[in-house]
Amino acid sequence: MTDAPDIAPAPVRIRPEIAALPPYRQGKQAGADAFKLSSNENPFDPLPGVVDAVQAATALNRYPDATATRLRQRLAARFGVQPDGVHIGAGSVSILAQLMLAVSGPGDEVVYAWRSFEAYPGLALIAGATPVEVPLDADARHDLPAMAAAVTDRTRAIIVCSPNNPTGPIVTRAAFEEFLAVVPGDVLVILDEAYAEFVTDPDAVDGMRVLGLGDHPNVVVLRTFSKAFGLAGLRVGYAVGNRRILDAARSTSIPLSVTAQAEEAALASLAAESELLERVRLLTARRDVVVAGLREAGWRVPDAQGNFVWLPAGAESMDAAAAFEEEGLIVRPFAGDGVRISIGEEDSVEKVLRIAASVVQTLPEGHSGRALAWTP
Repeated sequence: MTDAPDIAPAPVRIRPEIAALPPYRQGKQAGADAFKLSSNENPFDPLPGVVDAVQAATALNRYPDATATRLRQRLAARFGVQPDGVHIGAGSVSILAQLMLAVSGPGDEVVYAWRSFEAYPGLALIAGATPVEVPLDADARHDLPAMAAAVTDRTRAIIVCSPNNPTGPIVTRAAFEEFLAVVPGDVLVILDEAYAEFVTDPDAVDGMRVLGLGDHPNVVVLRTFSKAFGLAGLRVGYAVGNRRILDAARSTSIPLSVTAQAEEAALASLAAESELLERVRLLTARRDVVVAGLREAGWRVPDAQGNFVWLPAGAESMDAAAAFEEEGLIVRPFAGDGVRISIGEEDSVEKVLRIAASVVQTLPEGHSGRALAWTP
């Protein structure tokens, strides 16, 4: 068996941009004796009540509620909006795909920071639009002025990821407001807050607060139950925003893609939110310990506000990831840029710090990933 790519031509005509587009690659799976720190999953098992809710949803011969009405109503009440101002999808990334299809097509542009979530360029291309990547600043943050400057009369959507996956920093509330003040009101601004529950920086933008002000109807906020609520395997996320924008997303969605089991699990998770958020507090405290340890070891680690940390290993990223894997730590390398390490089990922390301390010593003199070249 070989891992070499299949270069045989397709038997039918494929759009050239799709033929050249690599499939989404998830974090590498881990063996029984390894820690899987590659996919930003919640390391805690589901709560018993959540498992009970899923197991009770046994009507597998019936289609689910196409719009997940009870979950929409619950979230609408939570955020003070009408139910039509909430849209449920099979993970927030599926809603992002729907929004791309709804607002963009050939000749249009989608602006986003880079490096950011690796699905962004592919989703723009699938919609037929042109991806416009704006480099992060020197602190691995969104350069919002540069993103605003990249907007043209062809721009149909802008994606802002806070905290940014995979680098970790947030977008501040003040910076986002300044950004919205100069972005045309007919351009969709998608605030991707998949990791919102892990944020501890009081200056961070809060998408629901932005929506509550009512000044920016072109903003849609994405959130998910995959991360903080630990339902990654059930695929359920949501969007909150203007009803007409969400109606357009609903029109492009694959019908019945959110299962009854996912809806029940999300409802049960909301009912147990205080217990789940206590787990989040444990993870954020663990994250801060890891960040402090990595910096002490000599790494240039950006501010971490998700459930992961970023090692800017640059050209040495694949070698660094291999060193972690040799010790039973499965991490996520991004060739040429860095390595993302999810915050996992408590027992993984000491190993992460020990291997990271060893790896940083292998970086070339003056490497930008080393703290000697950077002041946090």
